[in-house]
Amino acid sequence: MPKEDAAFARSLLLHEDARILVFNKPTGLAVQGGSGVTQSLENLLGAFAKSNGKRPRLVHRLDRDTSGVIVAARTKPAAALLSEAFAGRDVHKLYVAVVCGGAPAPPEGEISAPLKKASRKGLDIVEIAHANEPGAQTARTRYRTLSATDAAALVALEPETGRMHQLRAHLASIGRPIAGDGKYGGLFRVAGVETPNLMLHALQLEFPHPAGGRACFSAPPPVAFTQTCQRLGLGAPPEPKSC
Repeated sequence: MPKEDAAFARSLLLHEDARILVFNKPTGLAVQGGSGVTQSLENLLGAFAKSNGKRPRLVHRLDRDTSGVIVAARTKPAAALLSEAFAGRDVHKLYVAVVCGGAPAPPEGEISAPLKKASRKGLDIVEIAHANEPGAQTARTRYRTLSATDAAALVALEPETGRMHQLRAHLASIGRPIAGDGKYGGLFRVAGVETPNLMLHALQLEFPHPAGGRACFSAPPPVAFTQTCQRLGLGAPPEPKSC
């Protein structure tokens, strides 16, 4: 691995120990390789490979344009435990997002709407589904409005499930798509303010640590996220509370 790539990978580290690595993934960095992907977090994990060449393994995913906390396991037992925790919903996730259209109504609540995978113009998306539809998966998201104007709102999001594009699809389903989300109807310009990218950030993650007990990590939103919030009159995103 080129030295500059290894240095970049280490610059993203929030925490490192014998069993896990925790990163603050920047917007625009793909988690996995694929068509059109020149660099990915999965590839950057080579900077932490053991002498036998074995790399850490990511145990969950973030969309390419979502920033924030993401975890990798350094050992097989750690990967198994964390994968089970994510699958079994023994993980608490906290996101912040800027949505279009002002505060949701009501300003605090839960979105419980099954999702199914679909395709639109060659793009992989998810759609709201009926519970008995083939391919439908249960999905629940708690939300809370932190600040709002007539044009936009800053919301905290706590997904109880971890479906593909869950937060994006759920917010769009209540008429409050995330700013900068072209797939789900989000605007790239809100009240005269340009949105630099998808305005969604994984602020905090709490999970069982493979060594015992629970671990909690948080990452501040990117500068561009905070600046956009301020330009929209929403104030700065909140500091994450202690776990």
